Amino acid sequence: MQKEILSSIENVEIYPIISLIIFVLFFVGMGWWVFRVDTKYIDHMKSLPVDGDHQKKDDHEEK
Repeated sequence: MQKEILSSIENVEIYPIISLIIFVLFFVGMGWWVFRVDTKYIDHMKSLPVDGDHQKKDDHEEK
């Protein structure tokens, strides 16, 4: 039954291609972000679990 439903949709073969493109772009974007992120941000996030009195103001975004 599912084959009949899917085969009745026009251009159904494009959906897996679109899904793959979105998947690849997401992981390429995340890889790009990992290599470009500021080390102050990483250090701030790394220390959050052990800081007992973390502030509401983001220290890594001060300029």
